[in-house]
Amino acid sequence: MTALFTYNDTVKVTKDAPEQCRPGELASVVSISLATERGGEFLKEFPHGVVYSIEFEDGCIVEIHEDFVEKGAFPSELGDRGTR
Repeated sequence: MTALFTYNDTVKVTKDAPEQCRPGELASVVSISLATERGGEFLKEFPHGVVYSIEFEDGCIVEIHEDFVEKGAFPSELGDRGTR
């Protein structure tokens, strides 16, 4: 199993994500837990697959299943494209 995203990637939380995961917001990947590497009881509550810890601009961190994130970009990452 391979993660779609890696450390420091910008992701956008999908609109169908649980409310506590802040649907529609941008965040950065700060941790990746593959199904084969999961330890502890907390991560067992997630379905099989990749779970990311993502950090929002305000410093809040949440754990989220890969099904609920997609590629995102902060305006500063867009360069000139972000101002048009």
